[in-house]
Amino acid sequence: MSTQTHHSGKIVDIFNERIFPGTIEVRSGKIQSIVEDETVTETTFLCPGFIDAHVHIESSMLTPPEFARIAVRHGTTATVSDPHEIANVLGIEGVRLMQSLAEQTPLKIHFGIPSCVPATGFETGGAILGPDAIEELCLDPSLLYLSEMMNFPGVIHHDPEVMNKIAIAQRHGKHIDGHAPGLRGQDLLAYVEAGIETDHECFHIDEAREKIALGQKILIREGSAARNFNELWPLLAEHPLSCMFCSDDKHPDDLMAGHIDRLVARAVALGIPLFAALRAACLNPALHYGLRCGLLRPGDAADFVRLQDVHGFAVLETWIDGTCVARDSASLLPKSRSRRANRFFEQEITPSDFQVSAGIGDIRIIEAWDGQIITGAGQAEPLIKNGFAVADPSRDILKIAVINRYRAAPPAIAFVRGIGLKTGAIASSVAHDCHNIVAVGTTDEALTRAVNMIIRKAGGIAVAGRNASGRILPLPVAGLMSDGYAEDVAEGYADLTREARELGSPLQAPFMTLSFLALLVIPALKLSDKGLFDGVKFEFTPVFVGLP
Repeated sequence: MSTQTHHSGKIVDIFNERIFPGTIEVRSGKIQSIVEDETVTETTFLCPGFIDAHVHIESSMLTPPEFARIAVRHGTTATVSDPHEIANVLGIEGVRLMQSLAEQTPLKIHFGIPSCVPATGFETGGAILGPDAIEELCLDPSLLYLSEMMNFPGVIHHDPEVMNKIAIAQRHGKHIDGHAPGLRGQDLLAYVEAGIETDHECFHIDEAREKIALGQKILIREGSAARNFNELWPLLAEHPLSCMFCSDDKHPDDLMAGHIDRLVARAVALGIPLFAALRAACLNPALHYGLRCGLLRPGDAADFVRLQDVHGFAVLETWIDGTCVARDSASLLPKSRSRRANRFFEQEITPSDFQVSAGIGDIRIIEAWDGQIITGAGQAEPLIKNGFAVADPSRDILKIAVINRYRAAPPAIAFVRGIGLKTGAIASSVAHDCHNIVAVGTTDEALTRAVNMIIRKAGGIAVAGRNASGRILPLPVAGLMSDGYAEDVAEGYADLTREARELGSPLQAPFMTLSFLALLVIPALKLSDKGLFDGVKFEFTPVFVGLP
């Protein structure tokens, strides 16, 4: 049976950069007509829905239906989503799980094909997606693009397997996403010439301008850990056809507060022309990727939002395929739970597993920075006790460990500055990209408590503080996502963040920052389950400077 609705208001035509009073006629989920009508008195605005141009839904710790239930409240009608995180744990099975869960929600989630599983050969993951797997996934027409090619050294130096993956994607007509933080000059030229079309890792505006000049689209990222909007927003006015908005990784409490709608509002408040901001939020992602979503034209799917105004961008209603999915800040989508799928080696550890024998000279230190996923590489004299190098909270030198969660292996240990704990420890099984367990602590005993909580639950984020029992948010779906409701996950995550700050961490998102300390493809110094890694030289390096 055909359903018909009419929606009147000030219609935002981004293609022609005009706003006019009128009425949209919707029948059976599609826009039949848009009629300009000066007699319309409705003062709210009808605008294409917002699109997150690059997001790992797993990083919200929510399953796709629960992520969608919150995102639609903020006017999000579509996402470009890389299932890279779960693919590192479960391989193709993980991609298929995300697709099946996405089918349970009207939010238009457009998945890509993970290009780097594992991201490097210097860590242990739960799966490997080689060229044969890429070929298999490319046969799926719903997978629109090859997700972020993080192995930019492999592209630059023409690694046969990397180039084969790119060639396979090109043969199937897939777009190819990039990931090349800080890449400039001839190396960048070689990367772009290989067919890499986008980048969401720019942390300096001149870097972004250089990439745009070479033809790349720049995704301006504002996530929970990596926040680049303040540096990159002028690009929206300089290159309105080449910019999109994305969150990349967004934790649940941040998602509750806002999504792409907040970036549009910030851009307009800074003086960016309205239609330049809306192009980045609505049109550019849809046109670049060929997304299956409407753009407020006759014949399109009826995907749009009703806004209070085009200054604050308060979302009054969100419509997808002609159905209202959110109204007055409340989601109209049903709550849902997910089946569990996981890969986890459950063997508890002891404090002695974290001991670091004294070596020669200073120790190398990972320097974590708030709001960034890049890190620095420092050095300091170690604090030695009973022949072992230990954490020194008085100088903000803490011990960091990465524990293989897929098989029995000794932890990799190093030191980090910037997490700021004065006591206790924090730990997570969300550790990009292989998602081993990563933990930072002030003592070996605290590290043991935090890590063992995660091992017992086969995944989660945990705080070992003053409470002897500690606190954990379980993540039983691949050790990455909760099988519960978004509101409960957001509250639990906020509580753990608050506890981490009470232990001394100054970071805005300590667990998100923690999760990126194992991401080897982001310079400069990181830690994998196999050891301390120099992301500039792309090789392992000893903890002690004096050791070969």
